[in-house]
Amino acid sequence: MTVFAFLGAVEIGLVFGLVALGAYLSFRVLNFPDLTVEGSFPLGAAVAATAIVTGLHPISATLLSALAGAAAGALTAWMNVRLRILHLLAGILTAIALYSVNLRIMGRPNMPLLGEDTVFTPLRGLFGLPNYVLVPLALAVIVVVVKLLLDRFLYSQVGLAMRAVGANPQMAEANAVHTGRLTILGLMMSNALVALGGGLFAQTQGAADISMGIGVIIVGLASVIVGEALLPTRALFLATLAAVTGSIVYRIAIAVALNVDAIGLTASDVNIVTAVLVAVALVAPSSRRPFSVLRRS
Repeated sequence: MTVFAFLGAVEIGLVFGLVALGAYLSFRVLNFPDLTVEGSFPLGAAVAATAIVTGLHPISATLLSALAGAAAGALTAWMNVRLRILHLLAGILTAIALYSVNLRIMGRPNMPLLGEDTVFTPLRGLFGLPNYVLVPLALAVIVVVVKLLLDRFLYSQVGLAMRAVGANPQMAEANAVHTGRLTILGLMMSNALVALGGGLFAQTQGAADISMGIGVIIVGLASVIVGEALLPTRALFLATLAAVTGSIVYRIAIAVALNVDAIGLTASDVNIVTAVLVAVALVAPSSRRPFSVLRRS
């Protein structure tokens, strides 16, 4: 695999690191299986691309995409908390509705960004480095900042209450914690991160597409599972780091598998590689236990 292909995999892995953080927040912290991400990821891309094309500053457009994702998460949480709709069904309903919303926003299935300024445009020629090096570096800074802000929030009083809601909602309610409000807040934050990833992904790829959200939930969960297999820990700081690391490793593994001619895989085999990686990541922790037993004996 060439350096260009490797850095390209790292770039996509960093973008989906934001998706992994969102998946970690909803699935691990809140214990809420949220399928809204299938719609909020392309929603972020659609909002960012449309806003940039209409003349809005790329940074403002990117932040607007995160706000749109937060609104999508709030809708899912509201249906679950207020209307008592099953969490899985609430996420599916929102994702289905967002397909039409995204078409309305873009006015067509695809919104190109060729020739438009993006958040990465000011980096061109910086330090004499090519774009395929500068963009991953910029994304790394963004992801690290978001990760640290998320850690800081989860260690705050509200964040601890949110973690309590995910761990034991009955006990949280008994301690006067408003579980409904924290569920809404958590899903807003989760989908804001996912939509932010979508907005950045559209700018790195040069277009927003209506079908960008297909399989995003699998990618997010795969990143979290792979990261947990690499860094099995309960420490919050390392858990969020594991989610981002898992996203990067997942993308590199797919890039390696698709670039090794001896294996004979093509781009259409990405789902097969994903299934194998997730299966290995799920089996790996338990496979280490027999060896640990032998070492103790």
